[in-house]
This record gives sequence, structure tokens and C-alpha cells, in this order.
Amino acid sequence: MSDSLLRIESIIKSIEDIEYILGDFDIKITDAIENRIIKPAIRMHLIKIAEQFSKLKDENAFKILENFSDADLRGISAVRNYIAHDYDSVDDNIIEDTIRNDLPNIKEQAKKLL
Repeated sequence: MSDSLLRIESIIKSIEDIEYILGDFDIKITDAIENRIIKPAIRMHLIKIAEQFSKLKDENAFKILENFSDADLRGISAVRNYIAHDYDSVDDNIIEDTIRNDLPNIKEQAKKLL
């Protein structure tokens, strides 16, 4: 399997890990992103997803990246930067919006690629 497809698998796994965290604790997204233990785990998975997309871009995997909307790619990158550079001031509404609206689209497109 190519490195690009391994990166796509990693993206799917991180999204599924977030889904598992939310499902395993039977917790609403709004509660999860405020939980002292769960919040950092979710944020780290969001960073991992963005890093995989960044690596695809660095590797010029544009045929793979064109399968994702520009809005989703820009959004996940912005969330990653927001978390990494202003961790204590991250607006939980942005994280919630990403989980609710962006990740399902990203996961769907990623699964189609595999």
C-alpha cells in the first residue's frame, strides 16, 4: 500500500478514535470537549488528522487531496494551528463544529479513497 493510502488510513483511524471516545464514555460532544481527560485526547487526534493532510501536501499527493473539499482541508489545518499555538484559549465551539460537521465529510471521502 502506498504511503498516501497509509496516511488516509491513519486519518480514518483518528476519526474513529474520536468517535470511540465519545461513544465509550456515552458523552455528548459538548460535554466531552469540556472534560479535563477527554478534551486533550480529542484535540490530539484532531492534530494528528491535520498532520497527515499536511504530509500529503508536502508529498505532492494532490490526486488524493483533490478528493477533499478545500473548506475541510483549510478548516482542519486552522483547527490544528489554533490548538497547537493557543491551546489554553481554544474556543470549544470550534472544536465541536469540527467534530460535528467536518469529520464526517472527511471520513466519508477518505473511505471512498480506500
